[in-house]
Amino acid sequence: MKRDEAKERIDVLRREIEMHNHNYYVLNNPVISDFEFDILLNELDTLEKMYPEFITDDSPTRRVGSDLTDEFRQYEHKYPMLSLGNTYSKEELKDFNERVEKVAGGPVEYVCELKFDGASISITYRNKSFFRALTRGDGTTGDDVTRNIKTIRSIPLKITGDNIPGEFIIRGEILMPRPVFNRLNEERLSAGLPPFANPRNAASGTLKLLDPKIVASRNLDCMFYFLLSDEIPYRTHFENLSTAGKWGFRVSEGISICRNIDEVMNFIDKWEDGRKKLDFDIDGVVIKVNSIDLQEKLGYTAKSPRWATAYKYRAEQVSTRLISVSFQVGRTGNITPVANLEPVLLAGTTVKRASLHNADQISLLDLHKNDVVYVEKGGEIIPKIIGVERSQRLEKSDKIIFITNCPECGTPLQRNEGEANHYCPNYLHCPPQLTGRIVHFISRKAMNIEGLGEETVDLLFNKGLIRNYADLYELNVDQLIPLERLGEKSALNIINSIRSSAGVPYPRVLYALGIRHVGETMAKTVAKTFGSVDELMQADSDTLTSVREIGPKIAASIISFFRDEDNIRIIQRLKSYGLKLNREEDSAPATAGGKLTGKTILISGVFKEHTREEYKEIIEKNGGKNATSLSSNTSFLLAGENMGPSKREKAESLGIPLISESDFLKLIHED
Repeated sequence: MKRDEAKERIDVLRREIEMHNHNYYVLNNPVISDFEFDILLNELDTLEKMYPEFITDDSPTRRVGSDLTDEFRQYEHKYPMLSLGNTYSKEELKDFNERVEKVAGGPVEYVCELKFDGASISITYRNKSFFRALTRGDGTTGDDVTRNIKTIRSIPLKITGDNIPGEFIIRGEILMPRPVFNRLNEERLSAGLPPFANPRNAASGTLKLLDPKIVASRNLDCMFYFLLSDEIPYRTHFENLSTAGKWGFRVSEGISICRNIDEVMNFIDKWEDGRKKLDFDIDGVVIKVNSIDLQEKLGYTAKSPRWATAYKYRAEQVSTRLISVSFQVGRTGNITPVANLEPVLLAGTTVKRASLHNADQISLLDLHKNDVVYVEKGGEIIPKIIGVERSQRLEKSDKIIFITNCPECGTPLQRNEGEANHYCPNYLHCPPQLTGRIVHFISRKAMNIEGLGEETVDLLFNKGLIRNYADLYELNVDQLIPLERLGEKSALNIINSIRSSAGVPYPRVLYALGIRHVGETMAKTVAKTFGSVDELMQADSDTLTSVREIGPKIAASIISFFRDEDNIRIIQRLKSYGLKLNREEDSAPATAGGKLTGKTILISGVFKEHTREEYKEIIEKNGGKNATSLSSNTSFLLAGENMGPSKREKAESLGIPLISESDFLKLIHED
């Protein structure tokens, strides 16, 4: 194929693929099969590789990113992203209408929209092309998530149509469909990862991932609800939103003009039941004044527009009968009571269990066996019991009593003063805590052993192949192949991943050990002060608590861990397998005379010479401490470009100096 012919074919393929994307993701009306679509996409990808000079950022093949980003850059919103006032009361909604009509001098036309429960996004288009996508952030400044948003196929990269401003901003809600959410949580559970609490959390968390490929695999969607521009096409919100739909943006069909407050109430009532049939979660209805002129006249408060409000639906509740209460043991020994219920339909799913949280809640509810209970599903994976119908309590029904001994190992439970939960102190030998520690050991932020998940760990434990995480390093392929759901390829991948985990650095190995109260950050602190696990083993309480971040509770936990002979034997085995249980020379802590010793520094903005993570390491190597937020204890703020104005104002109000990148490098003599 000649160069000119290739260029022409590439242009044709891009137009055709974008059309099919729009049919599939926006109109829900595909006209070709997935296989046919893949053929077109593969042809385009092949031609772009043959003629790389024709590759453009808005090509359909660029929607799935291939490289990682170090951080999210921040930009200021051209128009602030304010929050909405909201109410659960129709009387308050009538009050809102009266205030609006008083300013308008008569009846007002509203636009009612479904309030999608997702992650807000603001996208700028210039010259009909996607330019930048920002999260809400603090309302003034947002994170640049352009790479991730470009992977969402229902969001056009180029638009066509009439009356398109040279630059405009369109806002919407990033959503995760319920079927995608359910599948994602199943995958996370099988991989030994905690499930997302709800689709909103999953969508929001996905936007902050650093790998656009993973974002693309999550199949996010977006519903748009607001058009902003200095050259707005029409003077009504409804016309602008309808026009955005014609340009290629996905606008909900659940949008309606309401000519008075009674029609608004009818819309709210209609969707209270109708929302259960949607693939997306909604938590209410947004009511907006339709006239742009009246919007401008009504104006804004410091936090929200006076021309819009949200009516929120109450969380759905159902009643069912309590069969029994079981008690689950978590990785750290916390005992969680779970109510077993007669199956009941709630928010589109069949509920068989509900959380009871702790002993205090059981006592407060005065639960008895066979009680009729009210169950609510707010933002949780497991619904919760919120009340009891005592009028239907059976005579002589047994009161639910919180257990006194661990249901797994029989150890008497403990409850620390000031804490809500009971826990099993036998965390070194209690079976679910043992398997939980192994699952923690293999997790991504610890040893990152791929191919193993909670189910596989349970299988290996039940087969007697492992009793602790050191046993993982003695497994072989022949032991794994016969196991259920595993084959030769999976077994080989697991063994290879176990062996390669020996290269994980010392702080992560400390975190992986699962010492109670020693999380990821604390493990780094411990690793900086104690150069090897042997040195840590010898530390007494005074030595440990002399480290500023280590308090008596953490010190006692570390000492208890290393007093256990089984743990000592496990650690000796880990050493023999080559795991890094001592600090490498290049990660040695700063001396007391470091240039930043005694200083607490917050990093903000974007830098030229180093990434933010590199600056954090530089600060630590020079004896300083990285702050996570501004406070009176902050020594100074290392200020890069595009730092948010709110952070700058807070620093000035607290009298905290701002130091530029160049001045900081001079301070540590790296200029």
